Amino acid sequence: MKISKQAQREARQLFRSCFVSGLLDENRVRQAITLLAEKKPRGYVEILSRLHRLVKLELARRSVRVENAVETSPAQQNGIRANLEKQYGSGLDIQYFINPQLIGGMRIQVGSDLYDGSVKTRLEKLEQSF
Repeated sequence: MKISKQAQREARQLFRSCFVSGLLDENRVRQAITLLAEKKPRGYVEILSRLHRLVKLELARRSVRVENAVETSPAQQNGIRANLEKQYGSGLDIQYFINPQLIGGMRIQVGSDLYDGSVKTRLEKLEQSF
């Protein structure tokens, strides 16, 4: 769907107004959507779709998936959280998963960034080199 520049601009302004202390506030997003639905300005459907896209991208950017071959200890979790928050800022939604197929090591995905230190990947790279 093609969206007008004015609708894009208004969606970005609404999106920026939904941040509190550098983090996306769920209540402000709801308020913005409610206000937009009540007032129904010109192109409000385009504004809503653009705002939805921006919120979705921000949530994806703040979500973290940590896969480990064995259960991650609380000390490791604290270290991972500290390092990731140093690099990406606070407010990350970190989820831990056990994936025995990794054999050893760890995979961390933050938004579209992937850090793969698993034994499985190293073995696959070694296999490809032959």
